[in-house]
Amino acid sequence: MERLCGPKLPFWVANQTLHTDSPDLPECFQLSVLSWLPCVYLWLACPPYLFYLQRNNKGYIMMSILNRVKTVFGLALWIVCWTDLFGTFHELQQGDTQPPIYFVTPLVVGMTMLLATFLIQFERLRGVQSSGILFIFWFLSVLCAIVPFRSKILQAKYQSEISDKLRFTTFYFYFSLIVAELIFSCFNEKPPLFSNIDTDPNPCPQSTAGFLSTMTFWWFTSMAIKGYKNPLEAKDLWSLNKGDSSEVIVPKLLREWEVEQAKAHSAKDQSTQALYYKPPPVGESNHVGGESSPEEVEVLLSKQKDPKKPSFLRSLIKAFGPYFLIGSAFKLLQDLITFVNPQLLKLLIVFTKQKGAPTWWGYALAFLMFFTAFLQTLILHQHFQYCFVTGMRLRTSIIGAIYRKSLIITNAAKRTSTVGEIVNLMSVDAQRFMDLTTFLNMLWSAPLQIILALYFLWQNLGPSVLAGVAVMILLIPLNAAIAVKTRAYQVEQMQYKDARIKLMNEILNGIKVLKLYAWENSFKDKVLEIRQKELNMLRKTAYLSAVSTMAWTSAPFLVALTTFAVYVTVDKNNILDAEKAFVSLSLFNILRFPLNMLPQVISSIVQASVSLKRIQDFLSHDELDPESVDRNNTATDSSVTVVNGTFTWAKQDHPALHNINLMVPQGSLLAVVGHVGCGKSSLVSALLGEMEKMEGDISIRGSVAYVPQQAWIQNATLRDNILFGKAYNEQKYHCCLEACALTPDLEVLPGGDLTEIGEKGINLSGGQRQRVSLARALYNEADVYLLDDPLSAVDAHVAKHIFDHVIGPEGALQGKTRILVTHGISFLPQVDNIVVMVEGRVSEMGSYQELLKQNGAFAEFLRNYSLEDIIEEDEATEALIDEEEDFPDDALSNHTDMVDNEPVVNEAKRQFIRQISIISGDLENPKSRSVRKRLCSERKHAESDPEKKLPKVEKLIQAETAETGRVKIKVFWEYAKAVGPLLSLFICFLYGCQSAAAIGANVWLSQWTNDAAQNVTQENVSMRVGVYAALGMAQGVLLLANCLLSKAYSMLRAAKLMHLYMLQRVLRAPQGFFESTPTGRVLNRFSKDVDIIDSHIPDNIDIWMRTFWYTVNVLIVCSALTPLFLLVIVPLMVFYWWVQRFYVATSRQLKRLESVSRSPIYSHFSETVTGSSVIRAYGRHNAFVLMSDMKVDENQKSYYPGIVSNR
Repeated sequence: MERLCGPKLPFWVANQTLHTDSPDLPECFQLSVLSWLPCVYLWLACPPYLFYLQRNNKGYIMMSILNRVKTVFGLALWIVCWTDLFGTFHELQQGDTQPPIYFVTPLVVGMTMLLATFLIQFERLRGVQSSGILFIFWFLSVLCAIVPFRSKILQAKYQSEISDKLRFTTFYFYFSLIVAELIFSCFNEKPPLFSNIDTDPNPCPQSTAGFLSTMTFWWFTSMAIKGYKNPLEAKDLWSLNKGDSSEVIVPKLLREWEVEQAKAHSAKDQSTQALYYKPPPVGESNHVGGESSPEEVEVLLSKQKDPKKPSFLRSLIKAFGPYFLIGSAFKLLQDLITFVNPQLLKLLIVFTKQKGAPTWWGYALAFLMFFTAFLQTLILHQHFQYCFVTGMRLRTSIIGAIYRKSLIITNAAKRTSTVGEIVNLMSVDAQRFMDLTTFLNMLWSAPLQIILALYFLWQNLGPSVLAGVAVMILLIPLNAAIAVKTRAYQVEQMQYKDARIKLMNEILNGIKVLKLYAWENSFKDKVLEIRQKELNMLRKTAYLSAVSTMAWTSAPFLVALTTFAVYVTVDKNNILDAEKAFVSLSLFNILRFPLNMLPQVISSIVQASVSLKRIQDFLSHDELDPESVDRNNTATDSSVTVVNGTFTWAKQDHPALHNINLMVPQGSLLAVVGHVGCGKSSLVSALLGEMEKMEGDISIRGSVAYVPQQAWIQNATLRDNILFGKAYNEQKYHCCLEACALTPDLEVLPGGDLTEIGEKGINLSGGQRQRVSLARALYNEADVYLLDDPLSAVDAHVAKHIFDHVIGPEGALQGKTRILVTHGISFLPQVDNIVVMVEGRVSEMGSYQELLKQNGAFAEFLRNYSLEDIIEEDEATEALIDEEEDFPDDALSNHTDMVDNEPVVNEAKRQFIRQISIISGDLENPKSRSVRKRLCSERKHAESDPEKKLPKVEKLIQAETAETGRVKIKVFWEYAKAVGPLLSLFICFLYGCQSAAAIGANVWLSQWTNDAAQNVTQENVSMRVGVYAALGMAQGVLLLANCLLSKAYSMLRAAKLMHLYMLQRVLRAPQGFFESTPTGRVLNRFSKDVDIIDSHIPDNIDIWMRTFWYTVNVLIVCSALTPLFLLVIVPLMVFYWWVQRFYVATSRQLKRLESVSRSPIYSHFSETVTGSSVIRAYGRHNAFVLMSDMKVDENQKSYYPGIVSNR
């Protein structure tokens, strides 16, 4: 540095800097290090930052006053710096030679200011509203300029005249400008033009938050204030950031998953080619040495590996790894800063020992300790934010991928993956990934912290540290064995959980039958039997967890004990004084966190690996082939063509349909008949592409509408069920209602066609459900109609009405291609063609008359059809002539259970009076009505009478409500009762004892270090080590007892009782409860919420109790040692109590909203899986995917601010 600064300006003067009461840095140091430091930072940060800006263009920001001022000030700084430079050149011309530093520094700083000005403008063009890079640069510049600022004032104070007026003046101009730039960089620019934020009604303020606001999470304050004043509601939540929405996240993962699948398929193809490899003929050589023998080929083939499976983990890493790595960078920075505090503590203890040390040392060290702790907190919470957001994105993408897959998996796959299992994949398994990402960085961070801690301990205590290392190494095999065993238990527990949720799903779906036969108790016993097996697995896991927790929690203490014991016994000259003991203790405390976290992280990885395999297996299931049905075939005039079709439900099964040949002309009506189980419904499924096509070709021209044998009804209004995503056309809609005999039902339903229908159409009769399904198909106006026995669920005269008005040759579907599966032989004479199915084959095909003449399978089918049924249908036909066909019997039945706020008796009276009036009206003019269909236009005016207003009805499915305000004491008391009140108190007492033992060990250590001052170290060594060891052992034993008592016994008992009470309440609930509560909501309670009671609540109670007792003991110790501390405790406690009330109010309500918004995801999913064939047939796949994404995003809208509220 002497070459740069010259002999007159020394770089470092210790007496001037450290050993004085008025410290100052030499001018050379100020001009070089302090001036260059911000410049080096900016030039190093600039290339990657410019690359990032080039790749992430957010739009264009208009030039604002703020931007203009920042740019002008940047140019002014450049001018100021170069004024210094030109001043130096002028002095050189005058013969006053200055050291090179006066040329170099103004040049470097001036160029850096030009770079900063360029960045200000480039950021504006790239849509950056607030620059973190420039904020840190201006902050460093101000920080480094404070020392020269003070130096120049002191020089002016002690000198009669300022020697260098130009540099003195330019520096204060420079200082003022960088302070101004720092202040300006705290403010935000306007959003870029054409930004999404402008159109969003309630945007998340994070997207427009400045750098400071983002680092301190200040942007969240507005929601915290709102939540403190009033309980938050769903409408108060901000929109989800675009980058966190399903629209962006799910396709990103699916793209990577498709790449993985393509790789796996290509590897599989290569291995298949290798298997078909044949050795070359004799005489041909495949290598230089000669010919390959058949034995050699056989050996090669026998070593073929299993086909490579696509890796879901690799897809997740590629999709979300880069974002997660930013959080990892913050974690690395935080880990390095963690080790600064022990070094500062060492200097502070040294400072207290030195008698003549300057006072400012103490203040500087205290300030540095506070600053590093503050910086560490800022960085740590940024790391957690990135980790939590990654976890949130993982959950969103996994749920999205599972939902999309469930819509297209084959029927064979559905046998292995039931609705209950898939709900578990979405709730429990996706949650495992969220939990893992929070502490996943500990995998590399924990070893790094342990290595650094041991390095500093070695410097402090020497080779004695190796004893501590030996203890940690001995614990690793134990932990590995526990991890392997835990994984096995975890797999088994998840299987029991799947079986329990599957059974619960079946119970909820068949609750009517269950209650009719009074089977509640027997099914309750079945569920409890599975639950007991699940709890046994949890208990075994808890035993292992208790041993692991005790081992790793005791590890820091055991390391400290062995290290201190070896240190003082190995050499008589080794004295354990305060500096060595407390610096070592601070390093041991740093060791405590990674050693405590490692078993938890390993346990989470074990759980996540189980979940990963389950999700990967599900996503690897075979999918339905969208190309199995040709929708673009124009080669023939037929609407539906099947040539040599052989179909099966699963590839490994025998074919269900053999050698099917079928041609259905455009606009014809084809009936499919046959005995039960002969393959009629299978034929319809094959035409929809639902079956595996083994050979042959299918082609369908135009769009398809499908009416399944079991009607699929959504939890929506009657109108929405019929419209099914189509635009509402009043005339066409009423025409469909009339044709399907639904008009009189609207009068009975409490809200007309706006009545909400329960899940699976629970508040409609079987006939009504079938007619709604038929009306949906009719309204859809498709080209081809596949009707799978739609008349079986309705009465005979209603069936005749529907056939005449909808399906038949004169019905609303005349001119459309219709394939009708039916048992009603009275309609067969009116159809164009009949297909007779026998044992999965087409036995006969032709018109009614042709088949009768053949006297084959069709004639036998007619003969087997009972004569009573024919008579019944004839009577029904005659009755229909004399009655108004629009009022079938089942239209006025089965509704008393769904009318809101009216007694059942009054409703029955109303129905009876209405029936009497209908009958009396018919008697006046019995033959005045015709069975032939009337045109819709004749009745349009009567049906759409504007004066007829529907009564206002309450929703059948009530929205799930969340509690508001504090969690009631009753809730805690209920849990404490389930655990056992006395046992709860005893567990609290044990936690207190454990914490007291830990504090006692530290107090004893401080007494031990006092021996060094009194020169009585050797006499008391064995006693000191013995008591210290006893306190540590007591801590470990108490911890083990606590874990076994709480996690393995009492809290599992509470989980068992909570589940039992909930199951009993659900099974004893009246039928009305199941009609007004979606299945998904109940399944959510039994899957996710039970999992929280099983696993999360015990862990959270453990963390809370440890923290509480540790805090209490620390306060007691501090108050005992320094009574003045009591004066500080009271205001501190009041402040923390207020902060806790302020933030917890919002955090608690966000948790509740998140829980409430989770149920619709599962409800929608279970509904979708049930009707997947209908959704695919109508081409509504994308619409339902969008609905699911919206529900997931709605859930994440409350989860995301919940994460931030905990920061």
